[in-house]
Parts: sequence; structure tokens; C-alpha cells
Amino acid sequence: MSTSAIDHKEAAAIQAAKEGVVVCDRSFWGRIRVSGDDRLRFLHNQSTNDFQSLKPGQGCDTVLVTSTARTIDLVSSYILDDAVLLLVSPHRRELIMQWLDRYIFFADQVELTDITDETATLSLIGPESDGIIEKLGAGSVIGERHGNHTLVDGAIVAVGSGLASPGYTIIPPAGDKEKWWSQLLELGVVELSDRSWEMLRILQGRPAADLELTDDYNPLEVGLWQTVSFNKGCYIGQETIARLNTYKGVKQYLWGIRLNAPAEIGNMITLAEEKIGKLTSYTETPDGYFGLGYIRSKAGGIGLKVQVGTTEGEIVAIPFVSHEYP
Repeated sequence: MSTSAIDHKEAAAIQAAKEGVVVCDRSFWGRIRVSGDDRLRFLHNQSTNDFQSLKPGQGCDTVLVTSTARTIDLVSSYILDDAVLLLVSPHRRELIMQWLDRYIFFADQVELTDITDETATLSLIGPESDGIIEKLGAGSVIGERHGNHTLVDGAIVAVGSGLASPGYTIIPPAGDKEKWWSQLLELGVVELSDRSWEMLRILQGRPAADLELTDDYNPLEVGLWQTVSFNKGCYIGQETIARLNTYKGVKQYLWGIRLNAPAEIGNMITLAEEKIGKLTSYTETPDGYFGLGYIRSKAGGIGLKVQVGTTEGEIVAIPFVSHEYP
């Protein structure tokens, strides 16, 4: 296919993300500090994952959901000695601050602080990121579980790139961002643009706020089973999620769609002229056109040939999500 819409630098960065190591500046994502003695119990009750079992130095991805289990955001959480740091989607921090604040009651010892402007976020992505982390003095987290982290020069260095690719998330004070950035480039790390991150996000199936993460969908439809604890006690939206799991009631799933021509977000996905879903994200890549969309469970999965608007497409697996409990 023509790569006219993709310049050489972007194509090289995408290749480096697959075979080497890249760094992407995600500082425009939101960061919220949750402190107070009741912080773990509070987050345990407000989201899908099990916070009560986590210790400082650990972390997890979790989903904030409404009372009817509709998704608000996919959040990365890092347990510190005296607080929990939440990394939230762009354009979601004010909504999440307000949402969480609604559930802090008079006796709760919980305090929320928006620290986005005081901090930064850099994502290291790619199979060679371990070697870089070693050189940065954070080798102790190599091979650890997703979300586990250590502190290096006042920065959190955590396992997990934010995508399905191997990598790490670095959260330094805002004043140290340029120092970290320069150090990474000096070590040979390739810069990944926001546009290239978006391309990788779609290819790997990481859901985005306002596109795949909306109040039209629940976490099981999105494919975020790894963020849901089915053993923990009651939390907001828990009854709906438990019922969907018990009765196999998930009516649609998020899939990747390999397209043979351009398409537009919002295009209807049809099979034999019957509507079976909707395209939620779209990108042009060095290898062709690709999208994400929700497909009705009964219609089928991998290998299914569909129409996306006027374009032909084929359903493919995406590594960030799963369609069953891991």
C-alpha cells in the first residue's frame, strides 16, 4: 500500500517499537494522588480490581465504572508508601476527580490531589527496554509483575508500557522531565510521536476514553477481564459484572478489523446487510488500514469477513484485550 500518509520517521519509530525501544511523552495524561488511611479500601470499593491485597511497590490496572457497570476510564494504579498514584486518560482527570469525590463520605480518611502539572509520564516501549531500565538504575523491577515499581531519583519506574508491548512507565517530577528525556535519547532510545502512539494503540487494541471507553460499554465487552477481580467484595457496578460473567451475558466484544481501504469512525459494521457493530477507532499504518470496533458476540470472531461502511474488513485478534477471564 502507499505510505504517503506515513512519513519515514514514523515508520521507523513503529519498527523500533516492535524490535528495539522507543520513548513516548505521555505527560498530557492525568495523574491523581489518593492519600489518607482509607485510600486502599476506598479505591477497592470504587473500581474493578482488588486493591486490598496490594502492598507498596505493587500496582494494577483497574476500571472505574458507573453503578450499571459502564466504563468511565481504564486507570493504571501505583501503590506508594503513603498514597496511591492513578494514571488516567487525557481529558478524564476532572471528571474522575469529581466522580471519586462524590463517594468520599464524612468519616472517610481519603484525600484526592490532582498532581498532573507537578509530574510527567514517559513510556518506554519495546523488547529492548530491559537494557535501558538496567542502565537507569531500576533493574530491580525487570521480570516483576505488571504495575510493580521502584523509585529512582524521585521518579516512579513501573513495569508496563501502557500498551500490550513490553516496556515501562516512568513518572518523574515535572522539573526532572527533560533530564530523563535527554538521558533516554543518549542511551539510543528512539522518540515515538503522539500520532505513532495512537497507531500502536489501535493496532494493539488498547481502548481509549471517548472512543472504546464510553457509557455504551462495560469492561467485559471492552475485553478488560484482566482488570476485574471476581473474588473481591462489593464495589460500584459489581452486581452487573458478576451477572454478565455468571450467565455468559456479554453481547458484544471489541475486536481489531483489518481493512482493505480507508474507513471512518462511526461507520456501521454489517454482515450480509445486517448491522452487527460500529467502528470506534481507525488508523492508517505502514502495512495497511486498521480499525477497532465492537462486534455482536453471536456474529462471530477471528476471520469473520465484514463490511465497514463501504469498505471490506476482516476481524483479527488484538493483544491488549481478552475475551475471557485469564
